Amino acid sequence: MQLVILGAGESGVGTAILGKQKGYNVFVSDFGPIADKYQNILNVENIQWEQKQHTEAKILIADVVVKSPGIPDKAPIVKKLHEKGIKVISEIEFVYEFAQNTSIAITGSNGKTTTTLLTYHLLKQEGVNVGLAGNIGESYAKQVALNPEKLFVLELSSFQLDGNINYNPHIAIITNISPDHLDRYDYKYENYIASKFRITMNQTEKDYLIYDADDEAINNWLQNNTTKAQKVPFSLTKKLDQGAYLENNNIIAMVNNEKIIIPTNEIAIEGKHNVKNAMAATLVAQMMRVRKQTIRESLSNFQNAEHRLEKVAKVNKVQYINDSKATNVNATYFALESMSAPTVWIVGGVDKGNDYDELMTFVNEKVKAIICLGIDNTKIIDAFAPIVEIVYEATSMKEAVQLASKVAEEGDTVLLSPACASFDLFTSYEDRGTQFKNEVHNL
Repeated sequence: MQLVILGAGESGVGTAILGKQKGYNVFVSDFGPIADKYQNILNVENIQWEQKQHTEAKILIADVVVKSPGIPDKAPIVKKLHEKGIKVISEIEFVYEFAQNTSIAITGSNGKTTTTLLTYHLLKQEGVNVGLAGNIGESYAKQVALNPEKLFVLELSSFQLDGNINYNPHIAIITNISPDHLDRYDYKYENYIASKFRITMNQTEKDYLIYDADDEAINNWLQNNTTKAQKVPFSLTKKLDQGAYLENNNIIAMVNNEKIIIPTNEIAIEGKHNVKNAMAATLVAQMMRVRKQTIRESLSNFQNAEHRLEKVAKVNKVQYINDSKATNVNATYFALESMSAPTVWIVGGVDKGNDYDELMTFVNEKVKAIICLGIDNTKIIDAFAPIVEIVYEATSMKEAVQLASKVAEEGDTVLLSPACASFDLFTSYEDRGTQFKNEVHNL
């Protein structure tokens, strides 16, 4: 069987390792350059590869193609594969038949990384033989090649879900849905929503779908479509018989007549959105029979991911917060919502079709100055200049942080929460966040 892999990043190289282990003839092709560390792995594994090109003669003979989630269906080589009727799937779909254990899959426009890490933490603290993969950490395929018996918690993007055919998680979570990546979905929100719900398309009556019952897009889809999975909602506003809800600052979580009560002030991560993330992770832990004491302890000692509302330092009594992972408006909404001090907001980058209207109330209430950090800031300036007196533009992180430090007064917060992708001035959101932290430490 001929396996062709498009894209030689973490996901592609991991898939190559598993494919070779399972007896496939493997060829890896990347239209861009391949990083040295991945070239070395492919050479050691004796796997054929090419970079900076796609040789059609070697690709169009595939029995199956696994493509990197970053490659759109519109790419010429993918179109040709579809025309020839060659199956193009995701890493997750490829690995599915080789993983011996069920998986827990988490998607959503925001909160999925936190919820994935929190779920993994709860299970690990209980002693479950658990792995972490998908859109986070080491490649799922590579880890299954080494430990096929592990239970995996997977963070899945809509792009990863698009390439699935038979993949079925035992427990699926949709944290929320808001417009994002619409450039990949013909600018149609309903296409993006449908993509997220692919997480439940193969689930059976024995499986679970955990979801935010306060989310309009999720509720609309569930009213108009069906899933066989047992539906387990969580909510901050409604009292539920099955699922998790909020009552007197306590999370009440009920699954299979098992109830746990957790005071929200015992959760290590702050903000309403993190109460929801904690609810989702707690419901999984209950389904997996994790002890109540472990759940409570794990929620109180959890440390969130880097670049997600990360407190960097206090300089001259001003708190600097790195939320570089906020690459869309909804993520920034949560960040601004959780601000309690007057805020100097660093925003901007590559706009993915953003609508800034939903941020107006918080910006009006909490933001004293805006620093635009991007090559084209017109849309941000047009949106917020009428309600924020101080608006500056910066073309480097150094300039942005120095401007922020001049504007900020004692007791204020400087928040990097860009609401945009990073690729105009930075290599990634991690690079953007790291530069922010370095410049804060240089103040």
